[in-house]
Amino acid sequence: MKSLLHYDWPGNVRELENCIARAVTLGDGKIIDVADLPPPFGASRRTRNRASQDATTLSTTALADMERMTILRVFEQANGDKALAGKMLGISRATLYRKLKRYNIA
Repeated sequence: MKSLLHYDWPGNVRELENCIARAVTLGDGKIIDVADLPPPFGASRRTRNRASQDATTLSTTALADMERMTILRVFEQANGDKALAGKMLGISRATLYRKLKRYNIA
């Protein structure tokens, strides 16, 4: 909560809404933790370093698989609503359409 309160929110309510939607979607618990929030919220250095080390060891195939699974999960949560899924993922509808095509998701 401290991280959220100390952030300036240059994007106002829309940025807050997207931040929370992203944290809920990508988080794996019932409570949103600092690690679930995007980088400007001061995730610990250790967490960021571990994430960057993990990212360098993952192959591009594994990253693509993770992206595909995330899109599928969010698409299911949005009940097929592409506009909502794009908002939850923090990407434009056009980008979502490209990714749906790339991963052969109907």
